Amino acid sequence: MDMKRFCALLLILLLLPLMAACGSSAASTQPTASPAAGQQEVPALSRYSVVFMDTFDTVISLIGYAESEEAFNAQAAVAHQLFVDLHKRFDCYNSYEDEGIVSVYTVNEKAPLGPVQVDPILYALLKFSRNHYELSKGQTNIALGSVLSIWHEYREAGLADPESAVLPPFELLSAASEHADINDLILDDEKLTVAFADPSLRLDVGAVAKGYAAEIVAKALLGGPMPSFIISAGGNVRMGEPPADGRANWGVGIQDPDGAVYGTSDIVETLYLHGCSVVTSGDYQRYYTVDGTNYCHLIDPDTLMPGTYFRSVSIITEDSGYADLLSTAAYLMPYEESRAFIESLPGVEALWLFADGSMEMTDGLRSAAKSQGATN
Repeated sequence: MDMKRFCALLLILLLLPLMAACGSSAASTQPTASPAAGQQEVPALSRYSVVFMDTFDTVISLIGYAESEEAFNAQAAVAHQLFVDLHKRFDCYNSYEDEGIVSVYTVNEKAPLGPVQVDPILYALLKFSRNHYELSKGQTNIALGSVLSIWHEYREAGLADPESAVLPPFELLSAASEHADINDLILDDEKLTVAFADPSLRLDVGAVAKGYAAEIVAKALLGGPMPSFIISAGGNVRMGEPPADGRANWGVGIQDPDGAVYGTSDIVETLYLHGCSVVTSGDYQRYYTVDGTNYCHLIDPDTLMPGTYFRSVSIITEDSGYADLLSTAAYLMPYEESRAFIESLPGVEALWLFADGSMEMTDGLRSAAKSQGATN
């Protein structure tokens, strides 16, 4: 295990009690209240947790309240298997054809030659992303894969050899951007096929995939015997019903970008919520350094350079896939435009962190924010 993954795991393990609003350790919560006379007895529920490290290049934690450890483990297995399966389908760097899975990588390889049939889940993700392209004002563009792959290559090389880290030549990025038109993504709803009108088009669903996957997992858990849960997947938090220990909400910490990897004392805000998602896009998780300047993985489709307006933007809304898409878009807009964009969307709130350490949030979020007097 490399140090980055170790630190990430350590962070999650430290955060678990905080994310559960200082709940007790696994399997040690208080039972639910006894029913009144004449009512059916409700089984006592206890808190359990688990961590996955093998999907979406991040650490995923699941906390849930279940009747027993066996019941929790069964639901955790469902969640883990879904994350594994969705990771493979949404992966643009690896083929899983030997497992009978058509991934984004396979689509990129074969769609330039003709229509490629995909499974309904991947098809739905691609259609969701294309349909929301205009809503995101073009900032969240899954057709930007040719540009993003160049940044990925230079970032990986820079991380492997920091002294030789360089920026991609702008001419190379500009040439790749000529093949990033979302309208060249051809989807056939009847046949569930994907084709590229431009053979040089490449897809990258990274701006949406993790949140979209978390929403699928959340829906599965909500429909099962453990609807009281919280999922944390590397900046994507999805909450189910309130924690089954008497608290009204889960407590979700918004991290200080400069302290996020090293501990839990650098929480700049806590939000008390349930039944929704908190998805954060920031410059502090995936980046590399060139001549003393950090360059993150969030690339502005207009400038072809990483966004620099904020340290992070957190989106709060019910659907985690929608929140993931919006967080990327909001991060890549100047503040006034970003705020106006979010305030134009019903059921969506946001929190912005700036380089100078200041913070702004939408008015509708204040009732849930600890800094504004909210309690659990």
